[in-house]
Amino acid sequence: MNRGWDRDEAEWVPWEAVSYSQQVHMPTTSTPIPGPLAEARFLQRYNRFLLQVRLEVTGEIVDAHLADPGRLKELLLPETRIWLRPASNPERKTRWTAVLVEAADGGELVSLDTTLPNRLVGEALKRRAVEELAEWELVRSEVTMGRSRLDFLLSDPWGRHLALEVKSVTLVSNGIGLFPDAVTERGARHVRELAEISARPGWRASILFVLQRSDAREIRAARSIDPKFAEALSEAKAAGVEILGRRCEVFPDRVELGDAVVVVVP
Repeated sequence: MNRGWDRDEAEWVPWEAVSYSQQVHMPTTSTPIPGPLAEARFLQRYNRFLLQVRLEVTGEIVDAHLADPGRLKELLLPETRIWLRPASNPERKTRWTAVLVEAADGGELVSLDTTLPNRLVGEALKRRAVEELAEWELVRSEVTMGRSRLDFLLSDPWGRHLALEVKSVTLVSNGIGLFPDAVTERGARHVRELAEISARPGWRASILFVLQRSDAREIRAARSIDPKFAEALSEAKAAGVEILGRRCEVFPDRVELGDAVVVVVP
């Protein structure tokens, strides 16, 4: 459920319960995809960070860097269309970076840039463009707490703090976004630490799942892939960690932060 702040009571209240006059129109937040991009076809994946592709225009077979270490096996299928950005450094060994891929049904672009959600959310937080967090002010990003570096620290007018962690979602199955798509001990540790933070006086904690595509009606923990992460997420929610979700609209030249997506946590 989306939530907002009741200014008088200073407590969490359902966002839907806030009157229309109290709800402020949120501007669209987007981040550019620098181009021009070159279209190619995926051939094979050597390892977590290196692909082999065939350029569409010339037919040349080249290697491309992949920033997303997830499995991506539902996306990286032979002959799938993929878009590459040339390296800005001519001395770099790998001349291309994979940026976008076409979903298997051919109707959806999916971002492969794992750093993009944080940039997009960071800009949205600066502009107070995330409805559920509109009462919070961004203090700084990349905050070290415990053994982890969390993505964002925010504060509210009453002097409280909120630790926010962003998770990138690319896997969709039957209209359901799933996270993670590979076992992530680090991700489970972050979730457990957020639960600890939320128990501190004057602190809140939230996890924002950002779907790097628009074709999912909800997001869930991928229990069949990483049961420990799913368990940690359920425990965190029970401990008071707020679980949020957003989808993105992905275009060849930009990615826009879209509307809220329900995150189902049993």
